[in-house]
Amino acid sequence: MTRISPTLWIVAGVATVAALATISLFIGVAELDGFILFASRIPRTVALVLAGAAFAITGLIMQLLVRNRFVEPGTTGATDAASLALLAVLMSVPGLPIWGKAIFATIGALVGVFGFLALARRIPSRSSVLVPIVGILYGGVIGAVTTFVAYRSNMLQELLSWGIGDFSSILRGRYEILYLAAAAALVAWIAADRFTVAGLGDDAARGLGLDTRAVMGVGVTIIALVTGILMVVTGALPFLGLIAPNIVSRLIGDNMRRAVPLVALLGAAIVLLCDIIGRVVRFPFELPISIVMGVLGGVVFLWLLLGTAKPVDAAAQRRPRTPARQEATR
Repeated sequence: MTRISPTLWIVAGVATVAALATISLFIGVAELDGFILFASRIPRTVALVLAGAAFAITGLIMQLLVRNRFVEPGTTGATDAASLALLAVLMSVPGLPIWGKAIFATIGALVGVFGFLALARRIPSRSSVLVPIVGILYGGVIGAVTTFVAYRSNMLQELLSWGIGDFSSILRGRYEILYLAAAAALVAWIAADRFTVAGLGDDAARGLGLDTRAVMGVGVTIIALVTGILMVVTGALPFLGLIAPNIVSRLIGDNMRRAVPLVALLGAAIVLLCDIIGRVVRFPFELPISIVMGVLGGVVFLWLLLGTAKPVDAAAQRRPRTPARQEATR
């Protein structure tokens, strides 16, 4: 079967995102005038596109750095560490501007990513299933500590309001920091060839003359910056950084320079689609986008894990019987 060229996929992706963005502008609105359009509807749609594109690209970077297809910021403790840092800010200086909260959340995500990378290097076997499981356990421990501290300080409800992915509060003047996240994702596309080489492994990358530490630093900084900004502005978008890069990899392969535009478009399309579903399912009420994405992403995540597993029983059934076994079964 011949593969469709990446250019055709990009054209199809642009058309899909444009169609979904148009639907997002006008769906679920009783009365739409000029003020609502420019103060709420357009900022929300732009935020959906920017957040989806940037966060999907961070998943691609994470997968190349760890050399595992089943990791992303949400399954490696980055978002949990950003939530813990945000909780510390809410408890100490709650009146800090949104950009200040984003700085602290970025620092928390940075510490969380470095902690996961240090933990991943200690795993004796780079199993495609073991690494994400360790990441989920690592994030679960950080999340449990965050929840406990929030509960003891009566901050649990406020923390949940920040952590749940939701675009209903996006207004003009409150989402523009997402352009910084999009700029960080653009840096990833500029350095795509270096990330591709880094994905070959440390020894191979050094043999090709690549400064692996510098590339690792750039990648981790991009992941932390995007994660921290999204946690403050929109909340968590579960599994987005996992499913978008994996789908694109199956379509066009693993070359990052060709994959980045498609990953960004697919991430934006998934976020737009989930947001539309969340507004339609219980209209005129609205489901947070993290609920819709959690269901969709969880199903795809399980499908990816099960698709790579090799059942031992099936292998044993295919194994030819020896004469001794054949005699024993008679």
